[in-house]
Amino acid sequence: MNVKKVASERILSVDIMRGLTLLLMLFVNDLFEPGVPAWLLHTKVDVDGMGLADWVFPGFLFIVGVSVPYAIRSRLNEGESKRQIIGHIAVRTLSLLIIGVYIVNIERLNELLTGMSRYAWAILLYVGVFLIWNNYPDRQEQRIFFALKGLGLVIMLILAFIFRAGEPGNVLWLETSWWGILGLIGWGYFVAALASLLLNGQIVALLCLWIFFVILNVLSSSGTLVWPEMINSVFGVVLDGNIPSIVLIGVIVGILIKSEKLAKEKIVFLISLMGTFSLLLGFFLRNWFILSKIGGTPSWAFVCNGISLLIYVFLYFLVDIKRYSTRWGNLFRFAGRNSLTTYLAPDVIYFVCWGWGISFFYKQTSSQLLAIGGSMIWAFLMLGFAWLLTRMHIRLKL
Repeated sequence: MNVKKVASERILSVDIMRGLTLLLMLFVNDLFEPGVPAWLLHTKVDVDGMGLADWVFPGFLFIVGVSVPYAIRSRLNEGESKRQIIGHIAVRTLSLLIIGVYIVNIERLNELLTGMSRYAWAILLYVGVFLIWNNYPDRQEQRIFFALKGLGLVIMLILAFIFRAGEPGNVLWLETSWWGILGLIGWGYFVAALASLLLNGQIVALLCLWIFFVILNVLSSSGTLVWPEMINSVFGVVLDGNIPSIVLIGVIVGILIKSEKLAKEKIVFLISLMGTFSLLLGFFLRNWFILSKIGGTPSWAFVCNGISLLIYVFLYFLVDIKRYSTRWGNLFRFAGRNSLTTYLAPDVIYFVCWGWGISFFYKQTSSQLLAIGGSMIWAFLMLGFAWLLTRMHIRLKL
């Protein structure tokens, strides 16, 4: 397929919304909780409510789903078979799960048993991740790039080998416990990509699958459906139904906006209707299920999808229909196209600073203005940092 044609078909609103959710992820992850209002933070597990931080992750999952039909179509147009695409889906999912498990175990590490500080172990982990999954330039130095990937693999294997958690007499190794943000994205992507590929983008079939996962989520949240621990520890994210129900709505929207049969005005109407319906149904389900991100309740999933749908349709109307794509969206588009780099790179700075005892002054204040303003500036700086890394050919791609 002609490269210029592919570029022209790119839906800019997808990249912009992905970049916006990444900015908000960096912002809420950096907030100093004692200094900011509760509506910006995660709501406690047993509390009925939502803060901004409770929407950001499902907002990103939604846009992952929107992107999937385009990625599948692109690979099919390049001549890849369904078997090859399934292989790519499996590798990408496994990569996200592996990185996610390593990251969630950083806090569990016992420095005395491991023989290494937590910060040094974490920094080496990110070095290994960037060495393995970096998108190296297509140049003659391929042997060097292959050697760098091999070095990254050796680093991660050594880190896994020396890792120790727990206490003397009860030494523990790496555990899933939960899959981490990247692992949850991996499972969501896995469901979305397989469904989009195997169901050939048929909206009716995808709607039926979405309803199936909503039912799973309702049964799981009500305690009616309980899986054996051995199965739940691995496939619980999928069997719970919550994350698949969020990401599949994104897939359906992605198919709608790439449809050549529907007028753009009709697409805007349908997505707006979906968003309104999701919000109403979410608040209706609140009669039986509290709004809880940590609990993964169906009411929370519907409310979050409603918010995501309405925000996205506004961006789609503004950017892809009215063509108001000015410089304001450039940084977000860049971040959206380099999401993994943008998300992970700031962690390296965190662990280096913590390891050297460098503190962030705005995270030690009760001033809401300073705490919020400092975190927002940090988030924008990290978008710039990711841009700088890509200019140096450091860009993660799974």
